[in-house]
Amino acid sequence: MAKALEGIRVLDLTRMYGGPFCTMLLAELGAEVIKVEIPEAGDGVRNLAPQTEGQESYPFVILNRGKLGVTLNLDSEAGRNICRELVGKSDVLIENFTPGVTEKLGLSYEQLQPLNPKLIYASISGFGQTGPSRTQVAFDTIIQAMGGLVSVNGQPDSPPTKVAPAIADFLGGVYAIIAILAALQYRSVSGLGQQIDISMQDSVWAITAIQHLPVYLMTGQEPPRLGNRMIEVTPFNIYPAKDGYVVIAIVTVGKWERLLGVLGREDLKDVPEYRSQVDRVKHMDVIDSMVEEWSRERTVNEIVALLRPLDLPCSAVPTFGQVTEDPQLASREMQVEVEQLISGKLKVPGSVFKMSETPGDPSQPAPFVGQHNAEVYSSLLGYDSETIDRLQREGVI
Repeated sequence: MAKALEGIRVLDLTRMYGGPFCTMLLAELGAEVIKVEIPEAGDGVRNLAPQTEGQESYPFVILNRGKLGVTLNLDSEAGRNICRELVGKSDVLIENFTPGVTEKLGLSYEQLQPLNPKLIYASISGFGQTGPSRTQVAFDTIIQAMGGLVSVNGQPDSPPTKVAPAIADFLGGVYAIIAILAALQYRSVSGLGQQIDISMQDSVWAITAIQHLPVYLMTGQEPPRLGNRMIEVTPFNIYPAKDGYVVIAIVTVGKWERLLGVLGREDLKDVPEYRSQVDRVKHMDVIDSMVEEWSRERTVNEIVALLRPLDLPCSAVPTFGQVTEDPQLASREMQVEVEQLISGKLKVPGSVFKMSETPGDPSQPAPFVGQHNAEVYSSLLGYDSETIDRLQREGVI
């Protein structure tokens, strides 16, 4: 089947999570991704737990499936020259070095653009390529904090709390791929490449501010930590049941009135303080206490059976293990197998890209260190076997 990005070559100079996540998505969509790693050591994620029985990092396998793996020592001039040759053969370069590193290596956009005017050069970093914080160390939790997310996350009486997944890394990767696809479209019209500067802090702030900036600007007060509640809507929470937890999410007036019928509180339908969503939010604690008192007396299945027939949004809160067995996710092939050369068959997340003509393909394996050196350097750059052997002996690849 045809691939959406077939014919697009991506030079992947990224490591760890955010950059490899971006290039993984591009590979799913059909781009040829050449992942460049440090000779012998490889990407630092290769050392992370859990390790497969074949001693491969499971996170690495997930983040780097479908890529061609080469090694290249960018600390050597010979390695940098080879990188420049690869740039001349590529449509997109993606890097997530600390700002300033690529300039020192002679591999910045300004230094490479003359070699390939059509090059789309995407940089993903913690704080972006400009500004006073640009060179600060930027791990995911730091960026979640500096993007405002940690301050509004957690229970009201708990310390500020990070989101469990490395959301700052992954958001940076998602915003980068959107910008890359837009740049490819612009290039198809103008013939010009361009530089892309994605800040993980910008990315986290962009989604956090949508709901919480208005509260701060309108009240002058810090947005509260609401735990599992929504800042604009109530009842919208995770409530305890006899045997677990259930999500109940009520937005419209009609659904609120139907919920009151289920709760046996029709007397509240005409109470002005509860009529509109804006009014109900002012009485969030009282409403949540009322719903919780009702939910604690019933099982999760009983609650769902009462609410769903009335079109009242609700759900059980399954364990992670139960989610992995979810029939809905299974029907959409959101777990697939890859055949790793070293570790054999491994399950990985499926592709989100459900497209009628060019669906995403997440089923290709991740490379071992330098797996495709001979293939890439011979077919793409024309190196013979003697040259490749010499470069390997010299530690260039």
